[in-house]
Amino acid sequence: MFNNKVILVTGGTGSIGSEIVRNLLTYRPKAIRIFSRDESKQFELQQELKEFGNIRYLIGDIRDKQRLGYAMEDVDIIFHAAALKHVPSCEYNPMEAIKTNVIGVQNIIETAIDHNVEKVIAISTDKVVNPTSTMGATKLLSEKLISAASFYKGSKRTIFSCVRFGNVMGSRGSVIPLFKNQIVEGRPLTVTHAEMTRFMMSIPQAAQLVIDAAKYSQGGEVFVLKMPILKITDLAKCLIESYEQAGALRYSGEVIETGIRPGEKLYEELMTLEESERALENEQMYIIPSLFLEMEYHYEGFRKAERQEYSSKTAKQIYTVEIRELIEASGLGFSKVVL
Repeated sequence: MFNNKVILVTGGTGSIGSEIVRNLLTYRPKAIRIFSRDESKQFELQQELKEFGNIRYLIGDIRDKQRLGYAMEDVDIIFHAAALKHVPSCEYNPMEAIKTNVIGVQNIIETAIDHNVEKVIAISTDKVVNPTSTMGATKLLSEKLISAASFYKGSKRTIFSCVRFGNVMGSRGSVIPLFKNQIVEGRPLTVTHAEMTRFMMSIPQAAQLVIDAAKYSQGGEVFVLKMPILKITDLAKCLIESYEQAGALRYSGEVIETGIRPGEKLYEELMTLEESERALENEQMYIIPSLFLEMEYHYEGFRKAERQEYSSKTAKQIYTVEIRELIEASGLGFSKVVL
């Protein structure tokens, strides 16, 4: 479905956005337009992907509706990855979070309808389920906007869907790069709470889910990847083991608890009990259909989901051996020679 199409990726220089771009290039699209605010990241990605002549780099902000309109000329598919995603940052700057995560999404919806875009796939987060943070609340509202967008489009063809993520391993500002820096520098390894659990997925898994969602989407759905659940303290211990087994000196610091940050939860949820009642599933993901469906869609290979919430508190966890395998498979462990 991507061959010979014009595709716009907002936030296309971020960890997820850039991986979506790399994935899409294998489908030979007519053009990929990377839309982001950071010219330095655009320059870095240009150097990496300089062999491809079908990529366009556009400086812009989703808060700017007119700029979005220019970027969407003749676009067939949009992958929306631009967001303010860090819980503490959004907690202390809530008005900025609203401008990007809510008003920015409204701009994308309205501009996509105006330009008769074929599909819009927006990236969401586990923080939207029973949100306790500004980030979660703004992303929940953006999900609601996407799900209800079909009521605004009239006779236009645009299909809107969301993809709900857990934590993405190795993404910018995430916990693994932080832990690795603390270990190498011999500083205390800071864990907010000893019992905190999280959903974890790799950057390639995250990008593939977005690609799959675009193929399956028929309107208003939320797609949820089935992913490993782990305790953050177990992740910290596995990274320390990886460091020591790579041939370096023993880690000289200690693991300390710093306390849960404002807006942060001890456990995360990806699907509520109520959502599971209408959800479908296969081995890789859940599909949560829109509440506003006027017709029932068929998804090949999916069955009725079991009635249960999908929470990092209640779902099956993985432990140290499996966590080490996940870290190594994602290329996030320490190399054999640590400088």
